[in-house]
This record gives sequence, structure tokens and C-alpha cells, in this order.
Amino acid sequence: MRLKQLEIKGFKSFANETVINFNEDVIGIVGPNGSGKSNIVDAIRWVLGEQKSRELRLDQMSSVIFNGTKRRKAGGVAQVSLTFENTKNLLPTEYNTVAITRMLYRSGESEYRLNGVPCRLKDITSLFLDTGIGSNSYAIIALGMVDDILSDKDNSRRRMFEQAAGVSKYKVRKRETLNKLKNTSDDLERVEDLLFEINNNLKSLEKQAKRTQRYFELKAQYKDYSTNLAILKISSLKERQNELRKKLETEEDRYRQYEVEISKLESALERERKDNLDKEKALSDRQRELNNLVGNIRGMENDKRMYQQKQQFLEENQSKLTEDIRNTKARIQQLEQDIEYYRSELNQEKRLEATLEEGLTAAEEKLASIRKSHGALKTGLDEVVARQQALERQAFELEKQKAINTNQAESNQNSLERYTQEIEQRSKEVGGLREKMNVLEADERQKSEALANLERAEEERQERLQQAEAELEELTKKMTRVNREMDAKRNEYKLTKSMVENLEGFPESIRFLSTTKSSEWDKDTPLLSDLIYVKEEYRVAIENYLEPYLNYYVVQNMEAAYRAIQLLSKTQKGKANFFLLDAFKDYVAPMALLPETTRAIDLVETDSAYRNLCSYLLEKVLLTEKEEIQHQLPEGDFVLLSQSGRYIQRRYSVSGGSIGLFEGKKIGRKKNLEVLDTAIKKLEREENRLSTEFYSLKSKIEGLKAQRTPSQIQQEQGVLNRLMQEKAALGSRLENFESFIREADEKRAAIERAVKKLEESNMGIEAALKEKNKEVAAVKEQIANTDVNYRQVAEEMSEASSVFNDKNIEFVRQQNKVSSFQRELSFREKQLEEARSTVASNHTNLERSAAEVKTIQDATDTLEKQLQEAYAQRKEKESLLTEAEQNYFQARGGINEQEEKLRKLNKQRQDAQVLVNSLKDKANDLKFEISSVAQRLRIEFNIDINTIINEEVSVEIPQEELEMKVERLRGRLENYGEINPMAVEAYDEMKERYENITMQRDDILKAKQDLEDTIKEIEETATTQFLEAFEKARLYFIDVFRSLFTEDDNCDLILLDPNDPLESKIEIVAKPKGKRPQTINQLSGGEKTLTATALLFALYLLKPAPFCIFDEVDAPLDDANIEKFNKIIKKFSKDSQFIIVTHNKLTMAAVDTIYGVYMAEQGVSGVSPVDFRDFEHTASFEVLEN
Repeated sequence: MRLKQLEIKGFKSFANETVINFNEDVIGIVGPNGSGKSNIVDAIRWVLGEQKSRELRLDQMSSVIFNGTKRRKAGGVAQVSLTFENTKNLLPTEYNTVAITRMLYRSGESEYRLNGVPCRLKDITSLFLDTGIGSNSYAIIALGMVDDILSDKDNSRRRMFEQAAGVSKYKVRKRETLNKLKNTSDDLERVEDLLFEINNNLKSLEKQAKRTQRYFELKAQYKDYSTNLAILKISSLKERQNELRKKLETEEDRYRQYEVEISKLESALERERKDNLDKEKALSDRQRELNNLVGNIRGMENDKRMYQQKQQFLEENQSKLTEDIRNTKARIQQLEQDIEYYRSELNQEKRLEATLEEGLTAAEEKLASIRKSHGALKTGLDEVVARQQALERQAFELEKQKAINTNQAESNQNSLERYTQEIEQRSKEVGGLREKMNVLEADERQKSEALANLERAEEERQERLQQAEAELEELTKKMTRVNREMDAKRNEYKLTKSMVENLEGFPESIRFLSTTKSSEWDKDTPLLSDLIYVKEEYRVAIENYLEPYLNYYVVQNMEAAYRAIQLLSKTQKGKANFFLLDAFKDYVAPMALLPETTRAIDLVETDSAYRNLCSYLLEKVLLTEKEEIQHQLPEGDFVLLSQSGRYIQRRYSVSGGSIGLFEGKKIGRKKNLEVLDTAIKKLEREENRLSTEFYSLKSKIEGLKAQRTPSQIQQEQGVLNRLMQEKAALGSRLENFESFIREADEKRAAIERAVKKLEESNMGIEAALKEKNKEVAAVKEQIANTDVNYRQVAEEMSEASSVFNDKNIEFVRQQNKVSSFQRELSFREKQLEEARSTVASNHTNLERSAAEVKTIQDATDTLEKQLQEAYAQRKEKESLLTEAEQNYFQARGGINEQEEKLRKLNKQRQDAQVLVNSLKDKANDLKFEISSVAQRLRIEFNIDINTIINEEVSVEIPQEELEMKVERLRGRLENYGEINPMAVEAYDEMKERYENITMQRDDILKAKQDLEDTIKEIEETATTQFLEAFEKARLYFIDVFRSLFTEDDNCDLILLDPNDPLESKIEIVAKPKGKRPQTINQLSGGEKTLTATALLFALYLLKPAPFCIFDEVDAPLDDANIEKFNKIIKKFSKDSQFIIVTHNKLTMAAVDTIYGVYMAEQGVSGVSPVDFRDFEHTASFEVLEN
């Protein structure tokens, strides 16, 4: 297989479409730094599927798209195509030419193509698996990767060996099988959890059926007791309600009497308070004058204290400054004496330093003369010793090589015998395996067809079932919503109807007029609340405003209202209010509206006969959606209602607060009943339609479930999986046996040649070893004669060196002593200057402080005189204030007596009010209790209390005991928990499901065992294949290494963990002649490059790559090594193409064709081909140099 063509467009610096043809064996790519040479290598990596932007020298993958220049816009897509000729059928495809394409758009979308057909990256990776081609294969090597190979970064060595050994596919298969095994284990764990859960549910379902029956028995008994208890409670509550009403009327009369007395007393008290106001004002003026004077006195006293404190501080500071001046002068005298002493000592030490320096110079000259003689003798001795060591190393290497050859020869002989026996055994087994393979392939085709038919049928059934179940779920949600809405409407209808019929919440006068038949009054006369209707969103707001008028009867004229008043008066049934329609005949409502508001009358529905009445009541009443209260309403009697009913705002008042649960329920009750009745009938029709659809759909689902075939599919799938696994295992064994036989034959021949070569090498080594031993003996004798003179001169040099060191130490000590005296002298001089400056500063501060003390003393005397005058004024004003207070409090005493009397009356009125409110609250509580009992019956049992109130109690149990029984039964029902009326049916279905899942678990366990067997077989095959390939590569590495260095150089490849070869690190041993590096990193840059090159070409010998790319790998090599590098590339170019990115002229001269990369336009790369085979090498160099 050969690399034919590379097409680049919009990739990195290649903005234009660029085509590079690879028609030759060795192609060079040259150009100046930064021209884009390495971008060609990156393009090949990228199109082969590279996913790491770091490997392409980028921060992010989108940077591969041409980014534009000053004169060009950025590209929208990067596209690279690579074309191969499949001449050796290395690729598993029928095409002779294979083109792969990769595209990346600016939007982030990417695309892969194979021969122009869109495909996945996995398809391209699978196509090139174990061919030696890939984005990270050993076929593409950059200079930086040489260090990665030698340092084994990210296990790069083992990855290269895996690619060359062809075990990558086994590792991929193992990884896929491990993933399948993990998924199978996860499936098994989920199935076990599911079986555990189902088993627990089976036990509980049996108990649920028994609990259900007991629950319904308790509920029936609870209903019977609750009904009887409600009858007893309501009878008792109504008796208490009548007694409470009489007591409330008496207390209300007493409350009104207290109000009259309080009103009279408040009037008299107000007159007395007005008379006392002038006296209170005079007292306030006197108090204010005294307070101002006292404030001034306190300010002057504070100033006086402040002056005294400041004077004390200044006097203390003067004393401190005087003491500092005295101490500093004494310090100056001491410093002057110290400076004189240090100057004298410094001169004396400098003279001693000069004397020591002369002695040190003489000792140094003598030591230099002796060292010169010693160096000449040592050089001669070192040369002889070095020669001895070199001869001994050469002899050691010869002995070592001889031992290695002997061991290798014995090892090769044992391997030869082992391979012969294994070839005979494996040849017998191949025939039997082929017969089994034919039988398995026929069975697999038959089972695959049967399984495909079953799966298609099951998929169609599942699709229909899922669609039907989704429709059923949606239908169930609709039915639940309709039933919930219908129950709410029915309950609201019953409650509203009950309130209308029983006139709940209305005063006794309304109930009397609405139920009494009389010639003087028509009981069907409507109330205002029954004549109007408002939509629900506005109902609370309108009702809150019309609350005072909702219980007004609407009559035609005054005569009808008068007759009703007479009737109420005669029967003592309270009072009622009336609207007269005749009074509103000519009424015209004004058109009043504010911005962002709606007229309330426009939201009210009523008959035309009552329209004027409603317009009158809602005149200038407006609704707003804003929940914030307006700061100020405009002129006019406007009333602003919030739409939610939270507040009612007038020009000079506002009311509001929380919204009660039953607000909005009084307006339009009769009209609301009609609306609710229509809505309930509509919902009943919808419920009937949904029920019909529900049962039809459920029947369809049960039919589809009865057609289930999963167990049959699982059975067929299990059989097919077993056949496929057996076939895969058999194919793998057959392939391994055949491959082993071929490779064993090749190994046997190679071993025979190696044994012969090792025997010849040992004969030459023995002769060379004898000659080296003679040379070593002669050199040792020469060393003994030279060593005597060298020892004598060395002793003289040691003595002179000791004298010089002693004198040098003494001189350095004296220098340090001189420096110390100089530092002390400088420090004392600096201290003297600072002390003199401090004395001058303190004298100045002392004079300034004395002046300030005199100024403060004068100010203190003036302030003392002012204080004496203020004290006299304060005494006079305090006398006047006392007189005003006596006059005020004498008048205030009479007012207090009247206020105390008023407080007692208010307390008595408040007590009466509390009693009245308490009685009203009790009345409301009784009413609420009656309503609660009725509502509970209606909610819990759907029983109207009016239908049973006159019935006799069916149980002869006291009320207290009956309440205890009801509470006990309610508690039992509430704590009973949920019941399942479908427990038996659910139990049967769950049991069937449990049996099916148990069968699935058994299948999963078998599949898990099969996967574990497959993994074991893969590991054995891959290990055998890897070890065989490693041994071959090791021998190839030694041969190639010696061809690049010399035949005497040593190298080797070692597995650090032979027990786990597939995961073991691989160590490279490389010891060029004359060197013994402990690690390979101690080699020079050129030696490292040649070592890595030897390893690469050893792998090429093991498994030739279709093409190889070297990106500036030859940069560290000198001219001699470049010749070796080019020579080995020429040798291997017969089997592989080589693409070399280089700056080296010798490499350029060795290639067949050169592509020059340049930038005619800044930031945009281009290429131009040149064929140098038509020129002589000398001519080529002349062209390059010019």
C-alpha cells in the first residue's frame, strides 16, 4: 500500500487548495522556519483522526481553520483529504484506491468521509487498525517524539510495540469485551435488585387484600356513628344559640347608656382644658429660659476645665524638655571621647595589615612554582593510567561479549527444538478446527434469519403498545382533571344552593320576609345580591364595596317597602332595608374615568330594570389592576378598588387587608347556580366520552400485551450469541494456530543462522583478548617507575600550600578587624550629630511652651468672672419657674379628677363592649360549629344535614361516649394506611413478571461466564503474539543499532515485568563503544536520535509501515551520522515510503523529490515541487548555497 496524494484547503496556514503528490519512495519537505512545513505533518495526523489539539500544537481544535491575515478573511471550513493505493490489500476493502477526508466547520460541526461517502471516525479507525497507519502510530515521528520514545512518556514504547505486534485489535476487543462484561454485571445487579423488590411486594400484596375488607367495614360503622352524632350536636347547639341571643340584646342596651354619659363628661372636660392652656404656656416659657441659661453655664465650665488641663500638660512638657537637654549634653561629651579612641586604634591596625600582606605575597609565589613542577609530572602519569584503563575496559567488553554469545547460542538451540515440536502439534489441530468452523457458520446463518423475523414483529408490537399506553396515560390525566373539576363544581353548587335555600348568613328579618306568606308582602321580592352577577376575577372587589347594600330588598315603590316595615314591626322580627326602583327612573350616571382604570358598572351584569339602581350605587367607582395604593386621588368623589379586593380607596380614607375564604360568594348566587349547573352537565358529557375511550384503549392494550414474545426472542438470541461466541473463539484459535506455524518456521531458520554467526564471533573475540592482556602488563610496569618522583613533589607542594593558607587566614582576620573599627567610628560620629540637633530642637520647644502657658492663664481668669454672673441669673430664674409651676398644677388637679371619672366610665363601657363582642363571638362560634357539622357530613359522606335533622337517633349511646367512638374510628381510619382494591390481580401479574425476570437473570449469568472465557482467551492469544513480536524486534534492534554505530556497540530491549508482558514497561539499553551510561538520557542528542531511529526501523522490519514521516528528526545529527541516517532510509524505502521534513542539505540531496514550502503572502503557505535526481550531488549543493 502506498500514499498517493494529500489535498489541503483552509487548514492552518494553507488557505488555498494545495495538492501534494507522493509518487516517489523518498520525498523531502523543506522551507524556512515558520513557513508551514510541520503543518503538512499535522494535516496528515488530523485527517487520520487525531483528537488532541495539543498533538497538533494548538490550544483548541477549532484553531485548525485558517484564521485569516491582514489581506484575507478567516476561512469557514478546514478540509484535508488523504489518498492511498491499496496495492497489497492491507486494507480490508475491495477498492484499489481509498480516500479519507475530514472537514471541520467554523460552527463546530465536523464530518468524515470514506471515498466521498459520509462515515464515522470509528469506521476510519477500524479500517486502519493494525496496519501501522494512524494519528498516533510509529509511522509519524517528530523531533520532540524522540525524547518521548526514549523517556517512555505515556507508555509510548509499549504502544509502538503493540501496533507493530498486531495486538492492538486484541486490546480493543478486550476493552470492548470488558465494557460488555461491566454492562452485563450492571444488568445483573439491576435484575437482582428488581427481583428483591418484586419478592417483597409479593408478600405485601397478600396482606393488602385482607386489609381492604376490614377498612370498608370500619368506614361503614364510622359513617353510622358520625351521622347520629351530628344530629345530637346540632340539636344541642341550636338551643344554646337561642339563649345567647336574648342575653346579647340586654348587654347592647347597657352599652348605649354608657356612651351617653361619656359624651356629656367629655364636653365639660374639654372646656376646662382650654382654660388651663395659657397657664401651661407660661410655665413652658419659664422652663425654656432656665434651660438655656443652664446650658451656657455648663459650656463655660467645660471651657474652664479644658484650659486647666492644657496648662497642666504644657508645664509637664517643660519639665520633660529640660531633663532631655541635660541628658543629651552628657551623651555628646561621651561620644566625643569614643570617637577619639576609635581613630587612634584604626591607624594602628592599618599598619599591621600592610605587614601581613607582604608575607602573604611571598608565600603565594613559592606555592605557584612548586605547583608548576607537580602539574607536569601528573599529566604524564594520568596519560599512562588512562591508557591502562582503556585497555582493561576493552578486555572486559571482549570477555562480556563472549559470554553473551555463548548464552545466546544455548538459548537459540533450545528454542529451535521447542519450535519444531510445536509446529507438528499445531498442524494436526488446524484440520479439526476448520471442520467445526463450517458447521458453526451454517447454524449461525439459520438462527440470524429466525431472530430477525421475531425482532421485527416484537418491535412493531412494542411501538403499538407504547403508543396505546401513552394515549391511555394522557386519557387518565384528562379523566382525573375532569373528575376533579366536576367534584369541585358539584360541591360548590350544593353549597351555594344550600345557602340560597337556607338563607345562611342573613339576619332574622331577611329570613322572615323571604319565607312568610302574607297578603301584605311578596316573599319572592329579590335582594340586591340576587339581581347582579359579576365575573369571578372582579367579584371580590365589587362585593366588598357593595357589602352594606347586598341585603337590601329591591321594591317598586314606597308603598311596598312600608308594608314590609309594618309586618316586621308587628311580628317583632327586626329591621330590613329597601331600594325604591321608582326613585331611579330618571337617574343618569355621570361618565367618570381615570387613566388605567375600568368603571365598575361596566363589569356588572343585571336586567335593564335594575340598571339605573346599579349605576347609582357604583357611581364614580373604578377598578385598577395595580396592587399599590395610590398616594393621592384627583378631585371628585372617586372610589378606587383593587381588582384582587385587597383595598378600597377614597380621597380621604382607605380600607383593606387580607381576603377571607368565603369573600365573593354572596353576589349573584342564583345566577351562579345556573352557570354551575351548565358547567356540571358539560363535564358529565365529557366524562362519559372519556370513559368510553378509556375502556376501549385498555382492551386494546391487554390484547397487545397478550401477544408478547420476549422470552422466545431471548431464547433465540441466547442460542445465536452462543454460536457467535463459539465461532469467534474458534476463528481466533484457528488464526492463531496458522499464524504461529508460519512464524515458527521463520524463527527456526533465523535461529539456525544466528547460532552459526555467534560461533564465528567467539573465535575472533578469543584472539583479540590475548593481545589486550599483553598490552595491559606493559603499561602497569611503566606506571610503577613514574610514581616515585610524583610522590616527592606532591609532599613539597602540600607543605607550601599549608604555609600559604595560614598566612592568608591571618591577613583576612586583620582586614575584618580594620573594617570593624571603621564601622564603629562612623556610627559614633552619626550619633554625635543627631544629639546636637536634638538639643537645639528642645530649646525651641521650651520657649514656645512658656508663651502658651501665659496665654491660657489670662483666658481662665476672664472665664471665672463670667461664671459668677451666670450663677446669680440662674438663681433668679429658678424662683420664677417655681411660682409658675404651682399655678399650673393647681388648675391641673381639677382636670385630673374629671379625667379619672371619665376613665372609669370608659372602662365600664369597654367592659360592656367586650361582653357584647364576646357574646357575638360565641354566637358566631355556635353558627360556625353548626356549619362545620353540616359541612363535615357533606364532605365526608355527601349527606345534607337538612335531610336527616328530624330523624331519630338510631343508637342509644350518650353523646360523650358516641364522640369517643367516632374519634377512635376516625383515628383508626386515618392511621390505617393506603389500601389496594386490585391486590389479587396485581399479585398474579407481579408473580408472572417475577418468573420472567428470573429467566432473564439466568441468561445474563450465562452471558457473563461466556464473556469472562472470551477475555481469558484474548489475553492468552495477545500475550503469545506480543512476546514473539518483542523477541523479533529485539534482534532487529540490535542489528540496526550496530549498523548505525559499530559492530562492537552494545544494546538491548528488556521487559521490566515479564509476568505481565502486555502491561510491562520496556527498557532500552544503549551503550556505544567507549561509554557506559547508567541511563539512556546520558547519551548525546545525536546518539539519542540514532537510538530512537534504530528502534523505529527495528519495528519497520517486524511490521513495515506503508509510509513513514520524519519531522526534523535529523536535526541533532552531525554529517557522519546524517550519512548513516540517509543510507538506512534508502535501504528501507523499498518497502515503505518516507516523507522527511528537514533543514539538512545532505538529507535534501538524498531524497528523490523535494516540496519547498514558502509564504509568498504573509500568513499563507504554498508548496512547489523540485526533482533533484536529474542533477549530480555537487550541482545540488551549489544550487542550495546560491
